[in-house]
Amino acid sequence: MAGFIFDFNGTLFADADKQEISWRRFARDYANKELSDQEFDDHVHGQNAELTLNYLFDRQLTRTEVNDYSERKEKIYRNLCQADTDRFHLLQGAPEFLDELRRANVPMTIATASAKKNVDFFFEAFGLSRWFDMKQVIYDDGTMKSKPDPDPFLRAALKLELRPEQTVIFEDSPSGFGAAKAAGAKCIVGVVTNHNRAVLEKDSRLTLVIDDYLEIPMSKIKQLIN
Repeated sequence: MAGFIFDFNGTLFADADKQEISWRRFARDYANKELSDQEFDDHVHGQNAELTLNYLFDRQLTRTEVNDYSERKEKIYRNLCQADTDRFHLLQGAPEFLDELRRANVPMTIATASAKKNVDFFFEAFGLSRWFDMKQVIYDDGTMKSKPDPDPFLRAALKLELRPEQTVIFEDSPSGFGAAKAAGAKCIVGVVTNHNRAVLEKDSRLTLVIDDYLEIPMSKIKQLIN
């Protein structure tokens, strides 16, 4: 049986606007820097916080500085999430899809570039413990390599006690697709939250492209599992 690994931001929760606003606000307020769209694509999207912060401050920050600045940025982000009450929920169909996987006893976890405090925030807000074991979740602990390095997904497969080629990975970003491919995933599902569907459908790395989790019938779940 295959195990399922989910990126979180942009894959189970559509938050690209909050990520962009919070990073731009942080860059302006703390690094006196206005990020161009190209800079955002190159140095923010899909990167872990340390790499982005080192770019913003144009030097290698200490671990203490990374932790401090990361929390300042994430506080802005969490406040934005909570303020947008109409959109503060998992992607359409995700709870039902996860329920189906749980009923089928499918091993599954999350591999995210978010820090532990954000993971805790979403576990509480969305009741993620209903589907996921926090002890198996992979998050940015300061040692994880940034995508497109396969490190997050290799760690997640290890947590599930599976080989990488036994995993189905859900991702939304090109760097994530690259990481999943490099990990050797059995299948890669592209979630259309931040990119044009037509672009993703042309990406040969992807087995399936979905707008939300209503697009995956039980027959497809069984196919992915087996």
